[in-house]
Amino acid sequence: MTIRRLLTLTSRLDTLGKARFYGSYPKRCLHDTALRRTDGVFRGLADNRLPRPWIEAWRLQQEKKNVASDEARSQERDLSPKKMSDSYHRVVLPLGRDPWLSDTYINASGHIRLGTIFMDLDALSGIVVYKHTGPGVTTVTAALDRITIAHPLTEICDLEYSGQVTYASGRSSVEITCKVARARDEGEPSKPEDVLLTCTFTMVALDPNTKKPVNIPPLICSNPEEEKIFKAGEAKALAKKRKLKTSLLETEPNDPESALIHKIWLRQVAYHDPNNSVRQPANVISMSRTQLSTASIMQPQYRNRHQTMVFGGFHLKQTFELAFCCAASFAHARPTFISADPCTFRNPVPVGSVLYLTATIVYTDPPLLDEDGSEPQQKDSKNPVTRLHVRVDSKVRNVEHGIAKPTGQFNYTFSVPKSVKVLPHTYQEYMMYIDARRRVQLGDVQDRQDHPDSELQRLQSAEHVNLTE
Repeated sequence: MTIRRLLTLTSRLDTLGKARFYGSYPKRCLHDTALRRTDGVFRGLADNRLPRPWIEAWRLQQEKKNVASDEARSQERDLSPKKMSDSYHRVVLPLGRDPWLSDTYINASGHIRLGTIFMDLDALSGIVVYKHTGPGVTTVTAALDRITIAHPLTEICDLEYSGQVTYASGRSSVEITCKVARARDEGEPSKPEDVLLTCTFTMVALDPNTKKPVNIPPLICSNPEEEKIFKAGEAKALAKKRKLKTSLLETEPNDPESALIHKIWLRQVAYHDPNNSVRQPANVISMSRTQLSTASIMQPQYRNRHQTMVFGGFHLKQTFELAFCCAASFAHARPTFISADPCTFRNPVPVGSVLYLTATIVYTDPPLLDEDGSEPQQKDSKNPVTRLHVRVDSKVRNVEHGIAKPTGQFNYTFSVPKSVKVLPHTYQEYMMYIDARRRVQLGDVQDRQDHPDSELQRLQSAEHVNLTE
């Protein structure tokens, strides 16, 4: 560098420094209050009723004071019956019109991130339930029913979220049904083929102080269609209670399941017997080797409207994306979403706690063995497709790592264009395998009822264009 160029550069830097010092350089505008945002929730669903910033809530918490909002504190509540239309809420997600918004919803391969959609739906259910219960209660997500893709999304477009209460007996629990559909122009009626997915959340109302269940307004029906929806919700609630009595935590496996466990165990023994010519195929992988785990601290920006607990939709999104990664690492292929099977939220996740998630491939279809001991084959050996059932177990500890609390079990099914099979070894793994097998079989029965034209089987094809993932 010549002396002249060096002097010129020094002069320019000096001028720039003076401009910054005296304020003639363009200034950055700073605002004293930023817009409130949760982690990825669409602004039309973000809860704008947070009563105070986290720093104020934290100070109240340190002083052992109630940090719940004033409207959520115990007060005289209206328990008069409500109509379904009273809780209806609709919002349009303008993915097609707003490319910057799509940054939050579209992944690197151009697919819509279903985990983010699920998070939005949990936020929607929160808005719907408070329209029904009114102030004076704390509501928490208890369960998410089975979700399947009703019709594929073949292009990025505006989406319509809608939901309403569809079952409430007057006790503490309430069912909210949410729908995601292609948004039509104003005044243009929607069509059945516009529906992307429908899901049902079960939420429970609690007293803000005692945290015990409280009664909520019962639901009344205005027409035969609403009566049909209400009775379906009532039947679903009774079926859940019956299923709890027949779970593997209450009863042992039945005779065919016990026989299957024994056959799989014998096959496992044969794989390791030096005097047996049968060897474990390369595409048969031990269940313990499929696990994928994460640990993350729950920050205040993930909190719900009750200040000290993490938003359930964020929890749901984390489990879904870990399940996707687990399926991909197991199969070494890109998974295609098939269904979110019934998921349960057992305990809340406090802000500041450490959330541990463990995803495991617990069942594959075709399985290793059928009940008769035969080895099921792929329908098309040249173009194999395997369904993977992924279970995500969630637990939480405080930062000091005291006693862990289970916070939920989440179940997802994907398909992959590979022939892969999972092999359980321990008794716990066999129970997880049987539980997942029951879920898959029950889901298949439900799918045949909901899709008699075998539409779902067509959607499960890895070659079918579907922009949801």
